[in-house]
Amino acid sequence: MADFTAQDVKALRDATGAGMMDAKKALVEAEGDATKAARILREKGLTKVATLEDRENNQGAVAIATSGNAAALVELKSETDFSAKSDDFVATVRKLAEAVLADGVEAVEALADDIDTLKISKKENIVVGKVERFEAADGNVLDTYLHEQDGRGTVGVLLELSGADADLAHEISLHIAFAKPQGLSRDEIDPALVATATEGFEELTRKEGKPEQAIPKIVEGRVNAWFAERILPEQGMFGDKETVQQRLGDGSIVRFALAVIGS
Repeated sequence: MADFTAQDVKALRDATGAGMMDAKKALVEAEGDATKAARILREKGLTKVATLEDRENNQGAVAIATSGNAAALVELKSETDFSAKSDDFVATVRKLAEAVLADGVEAVEALADDIDTLKISKKENIVVGKVERFEAADGNVLDTYLHEQDGRGTVGVLLELSGADADLAHEISLHIAFAKPQGLSRDEIDPALVATATEGFEELTRKEGKPEQAIPKIVEGRVNAWFAERILPEQGMFGDKETVQQRLGDGSIVRFALAVIGS
C-alpha cells in the first residue's frame, strides 16, 4: 500500500485541479510519489481536453514584467473570461512573463506543465498567445503599459523609442493601447489585405460616378487614409490631426508589441 496521507491527496488536488478520488488513485498508482502522480493526472487530463483544441479562445489575460532596460509581455488565451480572471490563471500568466524576462521567449516551454494544469482544471482550450521580450539599446527609451480589468491585464504594450524622452514614450504607449495599430510600416500589412481594400475603394469610387481620370487619385487618397488607421507613425495621436510621427519630431519608433484580449 502506498504511503501517503489525506493531506497529500488534498495538496495534489490543489496543485492539479483534479478531483479528490482521481488524486488518490494517482497517488496509489505512483506509490505515493507526488511528482509522478501529478504527471499521471496531467497525462490523463490532457487526453480528455485534447478535444477542446478547436474551440475558440479569444479571452485570456496579458502580463508584463520589467527590469532595468528589459521588459517581457505574455498573452495567455482562454475560452472564457471567468477562467481568465481566476487567481491561478492570472498567477500563471504573470509567472510566464517573469520567466520570459529572465530567460527569453523560449522560457514558456519550460512552464508547459503549468499551462497543462490550467487546461485540465478549467477544461478549456488554453494556449500561450503573443510572447515578446524587448531589451532597449543604449540611449533608447523602453516603456510599457498594461490595462487591467477585473484583476487581469486585457491590453499590453511594449515600446522602444530612439531620440525621445520617457514622458513621450509613455504617451505613445497609451496611444497604442487606444488606437491598436497593426504595424510600424506599410510593408508589415498583408499585401492581400491591401489589394482587397484597393479594389473595394475603386469599386466604391466608380459607383459614386467620379470622372474616370480622377479615379486613381481618389483611390490613392482613400488607400492612404486606410493605411493611416493602421500604421503607428501615420496614426493621429488619440484620433487627433497631429500624427504620432509629428509628435515624435526627430525621434523614431524602434519597435512595439501589442496584445489585446478579445481581438
